[in-house]
Amino acid sequence: MGDPDKFDVYSHPLASAGIGGLIIKYGLPSIVAMLVGALYNIVDQIFIGHKVGMFGNAATNVAFPLGAVCMSIALLLGVGGASNFNLEMGRGNRENAGRIAANAVTFMGLFGLAVFILVRLFLVLILEAFGATPEVMPYALTYTSIISLGIPFMIMSIGCTHLIRADGSPRYSMICNVTGAVMNVILNSVLMFGLDMGIAGAAWGTVISQFISWLMAVRYISGYKSAPLVKNYFIPRLSKLAKIASLGAAASFNQLSMMCVQVTLNNVLTHYGALSAYGANIPLAASGIITKVNMVFISVVVGLAQGGQPIIGFNYGARNYARVKRTFRILISVSTGLSFVVFVCFQLFPTGIISLFGSGSGEYYRFVERYFRIFLFMTVANGVQPLTSNFFTSIGKATRGIFISLTRQIIFLLPLVIIFPRFWGVDGVMYAGPAADAAAVCVAAVFLFREFREMRVLEEGQTARKR
Repeated sequence: MGDPDKFDVYSHPLASAGIGGLIIKYGLPSIVAMLVGALYNIVDQIFIGHKVGMFGNAATNVAFPLGAVCMSIALLLGVGGASNFNLEMGRGNRENAGRIAANAVTFMGLFGLAVFILVRLFLVLILEAFGATPEVMPYALTYTSIISLGIPFMIMSIGCTHLIRADGSPRYSMICNVTGAVMNVILNSVLMFGLDMGIAGAAWGTVISQFISWLMAVRYISGYKSAPLVKNYFIPRLSKLAKIASLGAAASFNQLSMMCVQVTLNNVLTHYGALSAYGANIPLAASGIITKVNMVFISVVVGLAQGGQPIIGFNYGARNYARVKRTFRILISVSTGLSFVVFVCFQLFPTGIISLFGSGSGEYYRFVERYFRIFLFMTVANGVQPLTSNFFTSIGKATRGIFISLTRQIIFLLPLVIIFPRFWGVDGVMYAGPAADAAAVCVAAVFLFREFREMRVLEEGQTARKR
């Protein structure tokens, strides 16, 4: 008798179905899921901009790094759990795949509760560190104190959707996120405008929406398909956490680096903005909006990368290297085409985009136009770095994935954001963006070239052994 936990990996759809069809099947729901996550912030920003104004927009910018922390934890455990799950399934180890998925869920809950407690204990100190000015602080306190109630639900709902997609149900994963986003729009409209709750209404709408997404995700996990998740699998094991974290670290560090950069940006912009004609609050409010608009584009790229993760991870585990390379080439081609379209929109229509988030003074719009066109000038190439980082995570090479995930934000952008303004004032922040983007793309290209060369050697070795 054969091992019941083993199966023929080459008959699995991930190893045999058309790559284009698989990318659509897994990539489209993943893109929608990532877009929904970005739209949570965008919807709040739009409603708050029209109802509360510039100080409300600045308050959500101050709260943004907290959301990045929660997202980083969700990706650490969700992407890490899903990547390990697909690699183990590709190797035919069904039971171990189930244990990893279950432990990922357990640690999502534990980490979510820990972050919630820390935020409630140190809320004012956190907001001050995130760059809240005295004028913005009352709005930031109201918004963030409510948003913090949904932290455990946010982490679990986002993290579990990666496991759901890895289980072969990308459509349900997408439905969980879309349902939450639709509810967020409805609740924001009712609470902010119908009940006149202002910025507190936006926060409550987000928390309730995240709770609904959490309920849907937990319902699916209780009936996981590919591998049974029995009760004792959920007992937390540090050995499983280490494996999960090793492959989720790249995606997680990318979010954490975004948080570090945003906190630095907030403080640098308020300092140098106060020394310019714009003042401290205009750069703070405008940069937050532009960051979230850019997140819509990045969310599509990351969603595309995560949609390719099951295909790449499974086939790399099955040693089907030609299929791994073909999948990545398709992903990078689609991403480059999309990047060009977004670049054109950012360069030609900055005022129209920013007008969606409320009105402002002439100085406000002048700053926004320059920030859009300069800071996001390298958007045309910005899909390469996240795709490459996710690629290395998918094939189990966590160290390389982590390093590449840190290049744009931490290794290049963070120091440039601090150095350039010393020479060019608040404009230096704008110039730091394209400089960091160009450097990150070059590094990613070098790593990709070396990895593809290594896979070619492995393929040649397989061919020689078959002769």
